[in-house]
Amino acid sequence: MSATQKSYSVHRATDLRVSHGVNLGDPISFADELIMEDVFSLSPMAAPTVLALNVVTDDGVSKYTIAEDSTLGTHGAQVVLDSTLTFMCADGTTIEAVIMVELIDGGVEDVFVLPMSRIISKQDYTLVGIDRDTPESRLAQLGSIAFLRGTHITLATGEQRRIEDLKVGDRILTRDAGAQELRWIGAATARATGTLAPIRIKAGVLNNINDLRVTPDHRLFVYQRRDTLKAGRAEVLVRARYLINGDSVIQEEGGFVDYFQLLFDRHQIIFAEGIAAESLHLDEKVKGTLPEEVAQSMSMDDHTASARAHLSFEISEGMLTGNTVDLLKRASRS
Repeated sequence: MSATQKSYSVHRATDLRVSHGVNLGDPISFADELIMEDVFSLSPMAAPTVLALNVVTDDGVSKYTIAEDSTLGTHGAQVVLDSTLTFMCADGTTIEAVIMVELIDGGVEDVFVLPMSRIISKQDYTLVGIDRDTPESRLAQLGSIAFLRGTHITLATGEQRRIEDLKVGDRILTRDAGAQELRWIGAATARATGTLAPIRIKAGVLNNINDLRVTPDHRLFVYQRRDTLKAGRAEVLVRARYLINGDSVIQEEGGFVDYFQLLFDRHQIIFAEGIAAESLHLDEKVKGTLPEEVAQSMSMDDHTASARAHLSFEISEGMLTGNTVDLLKRASRS
């Protein structure tokens, strides 16, 4: 069993109402009450608010309750991930949103909308898809291992290419397996808030070429020439959020950010801005977000075995004392 707290930037259901369609004037709701092709508009006065959830996962099943410090909802109330909705914008592009339902004594208390991309007022959003099977996997994708737009990734040729310019089939340099073909690229836009706000590791901090920005739980690979961390081994993996020192490594809140995920046939250690960092770890939740042809071609056994081998190098937060960044920098240079 594992427990964690996560914060999401959401809208109340009343912020998003039907402006054209069958349910004219009604706020957005859970799947059973929605009508396809209704058009929704965001209130000009609406502003996203933080919903903090306690997440307890047992045997692969996650349960969500509202955390004590949440701005929205009733502390301890159950939250159900109802559905993933797809909306079409006027320019033909689509965005997704996860519908969360707060329950008290089995009854609906409130409904929240978590957009996967930015939504704005004075724009129409036509409901074109309702999927009850994917909200948990979409939520997992939002908070999983990812790099931010602008990150330079090292190709097999040595070229440094921005992550948003990569294409499926590109050959990427990996630490353990040489050149490996990129199988899938995930992309999402999210509000940088709470525990989901990205971590910025400033240039030079870990001998990186430029600033590196990643999700908080993204693991970085560090080779210690001397075992300064007392890990009992030279090679360690450390989560980005453990490196925060308020100076050279900071968590940046505010605005929206574009996340990119890189998937290979196996879990890999690649190079981003010169720092060795992990690729996306395939699990059942992530697999549910992949295109069908990609999901069918991926081996969970191969991915799990390679991830387990890499994650055996991970160090816990309890092993880190003082200024972890300085320790790691000295250890890698000594």
